[in-house]
Amino acid sequence: MAKEAINIDEQISLLRQRGMIIDNEDKAKEVLSDVGYYSLGFYWFPFERSYPCKVGRTHEFREGTNFDDIVRLYYFDFNLRGILTRYLNRIEIHLRTFLTYYVSNYYKTSPTWFVDPSIVTANYIQSFDQEVYTSRFKRTPVIKQHHQTHINDKYAPAWKTLEFMTLGSVIHLFSTLKNQLVKRRIGEHFGIKQLVVFESYLCLINTIRNYCAHGNVLYDIALPVSIRRGPAGKMEETNYQNLYGAIKVIYYMIGIVSQNRQADLKRELSQLFDKYNAFQEVQKTIVKATGIKNIGEMLG
Repeated sequence: MAKEAINIDEQISLLRQRGMIIDNEDKAKEVLSDVGYYSLGFYWFPFERSYPCKVGRTHEFREGTNFDDIVRLYYFDFNLRGILTRYLNRIEIHLRTFLTYYVSNYYKTSPTWFVDPSIVTANYIQSFDQEVYTSRFKRTPVIKQHHQTHINDKYAPAWKTLEFMTLGSVIHLFSTLKNQLVKRRIGEHFGIKQLVVFESYLCLINTIRNYCAHGNVLYDIALPVSIRRGPAGKMEETNYQNLYGAIKVIYYMIGIVSQNRQADLKRELSQLFDKYNAFQEVQKTIVKATGIKNIGEMLG
């Protein structure tokens, strides 16, 4: 049977019973009303005595655990998502632009190459109308206007259609291209010679982008697929599935887009990590979860 909901006063009482120090009760109520008890639980979990074990959790906190540190860890993660989102958007735009430009010019006589059976797989074409070119997609003003003007076109050309596809859809489309040379040339544009490495990086970019977009916990992420070794740099084995590896790949990819933006990313991340290094318990938690001891040295 599911547990009963408890109000904010009861939440505070329960946290204190489990050993959490709450110095400012009014502020704690404000945070719990804003962020939520359940959401904050992802940030106080590392402060529990049973961490990292999720089975048989006692929910008791280590001695000295302070509510303020939980809030600091939450805002570290919140601000990290904000920073990464901006740079992931730049990578997404660049990928979409180059993919559209290169493939459209390679197949000049096929403006709707994304549904051309000689260019992409049959399975992709069969699912395109249900998964991408839906009635909702066709209500996008640009796409709608195209069909009103070109009433005989089943699809708008690639330079219009791909503009409104999600990043995940664009990456999926890339994976269905039949011409391996075309795919390799796109990877080489990003300085990546091995196609399997490039696809690994794209998977990582899409995963982190979705985490950021949906407000998921980022600092202790365990990537579902390990990052392939590539030009983002050497790492310890464990870092190919955590935030350390993710940031290395994002930093590398934004450097291909713009050296200036890469420098900006390094500066913003350094400022963020330095800010929370001032709080010992928060800093220890971040280092343990991410493997990042010095963000400046890590990025070189």
